[in-house]
Amino acid sequence: MKAELINPFLVATKNVLETMCQIKVQAQKPRLKEDTYSYGDITGIIGMASKSIRGCMVLSFSEGCILQIVANMLYEDPKPAITDETIDAVGELTNMISGGAKAMLSKLNQTFDLSTPTLVVGKGVEISYYTDLPTIVIPFTTEYGDFVVEANLGRK
Repeated sequence: MKAELINPFLVATKNVLETMCQIKVQAQKPRLKEDTYSYGDITGIIGMASKSIRGCMVLSFSEGCILQIVANMLYEDPKPAITDETIDAVGELTNMISGGAKAMLSKLNQTFDLSTPTLVVGKGVEISYYTDLPTIVIPFTTEYGDFVVEANLGRK
């Protein structure tokens, strides 16, 4: 996967979390994913398709990280555990980040339709990707824990 297709996910993630959630995020070095299992305790998956490219974006959070993010989004104290409200928030974050990446990719003449996010609760859950192409993992760190964004896009 080309860097020009990865950078919009990195930039959109940083923009959404720092603006909407008041959380400073630090991107780490991207790497290839070696398995098909979810990273964090809660994961959002969204399909992306165009006439020439298809794939998905995966957003997966550690519990401590997402609980603080949701608390910041809602201007309240963190909940002690993942709730339905947390799950809904991950769906919204998945939509916002993929939508931001979609807007940046359109400037590169890459237009996509987005599916409705699928949400998975539990660590190590197997994910079915939309292509057999390599998946790029962009790890992020925050003072509250870690999360990853995975991008799996390729030519049809």
